[in-house]
Parts: sequence; C-alpha cells; structure tokens
Amino acid sequence: MTTILITGANRGIGFHLAREALEKGWRVFGSMRTQAQAEETATKLGIGFTPLVFDVTDRAAISAAASSLDEPVDILINNAGIIGPPGEEQTTLQTDFDGFARTLEINTLAPLAIAQAFLPNIRKSEHGRILTISSQMSWMGYAASDRIAYRASKAAVNKVMQGLATDLAPEGIAVCLIDPGWVQTDMGGPGANLTPTEVARGIIAVADGLTLARTGQFIEWTGRERAF
Repeated sequence: MTTILITGANRGIGFHLAREALEKGWRVFGSMRTQAQAEETATKLGIGFTPLVFDVTDRAAISAAASSLDEPVDILINNAGIIGPPGEEQTTLQTDFDGFARTLEINTLAPLAIAQAFLPNIRKSEHGRILTISSQMSWMGYAASDRIAYRASKAAVNKVMQGLATDLAPEGIAVCLIDPGWVQTDMGGPGANLTPTEVARGIIAVADGLTLARTGQFIEWTGRERAF
C-alpha cells in the first residue's frame, strides 16, 4: 500500500489531495496546525487518514512529527502555502517586508525543512517521491509585478527543489514541482477556472507515476512539463 504525507491537508487542494489518495486505497498522513483542525479533518476523511499536528514553520514540531513515524513514506507532497500580504502591500514600490519574509518562510523554507525532516522515512520507501506545489505565477518568462512576495517565494522554491532533485537522484528519490493552475479555493477565489477535485486528481496521478526520468521538472497538474 502506498503511504502519502500531505501538508496543509485540512482545506483547499490539500484536503482534496487527501481524499483522492484515500479513494485509491492509500494510507494518508496529513498535517494541519491545530488539534481542532486535526479532529475535524479526520472526521471528514475517515478511515485511512491520520492527522499530524504541526505548523510548517515550527522546526521542532516538524522534527517531532517525523520522529513519531517509523514507517516508510512513499510520497511527500509539500502543499501548505500562503498568498502573502494584501496586494497593495506586496509590490516592489510598497512592501510589507515582514509579510514578505513570512511568505518566504512558509512557501520556500518550510518545504525544504519538511523534506529534510521526513527524508529518513522517504529513504525507507522503495520508490520515494517528493512533490512541491508551486504556481504558474513563478514563471520567469512573465515580468508581472503584482503579488511579488508570492511570486518570488514560488520562484525560489522551484530552485530549491530543483537542487534537491539533483542531490537525491543518486538515491533514486524523484523530486518535482507542480503547477496546479488557477484553482477554486480560498486562495484562488470563486472565479478560478479549475475545481480542486480535478486538480487533485491530476496531481495524484503525477505523484503515482513520478520516476527519476522526470526528476527536477516543473509539471502541470495535467502531467505536461512546463517551463520554469
């Protein structure tokens, strides 16, 4: 049975990823920040789901959660993330620098910290994989300046995970970035053109089939490779 760990599993894409994985018969671990969220999510998702309570910026809590698991983790999906400060405070001309730093902490540093913490579990798998949810807004070929903290954090995590892919390739662990598109979640808003269900189904399919042949790539939720 495949075992998957998803951060930010209590809502949005993360919740739908957990549900899709459960429907495939996988064992699912999902992180959230509070015990109340854990209890509510476990009730909604049911048998096969195990909540892990930790904030993705709390290194000690991440380490404790990882130490509590003795079993292999076949797939890690770094899903937890934030959009950052209000739009008017997230430009290159008017910047909430503390908010910018917080965005980088959650969207860029946390995925690497989580990957490192759970790496012993991933190494126990015969086919370990790490996927990190990025964004089409990270694309370096488009000079948009809105939501600059969010854009920068996702561009940065792309480079971090590309490097991790290089370092883990000799161990047979595949690493990739995922472009989920514009999704109808709290972050994406109701006007988005994609449902979280269809996107989660696509991401789970990518995760299920990910091999070293695609390590280091930026992959759309549809499975198509895209440019960084």
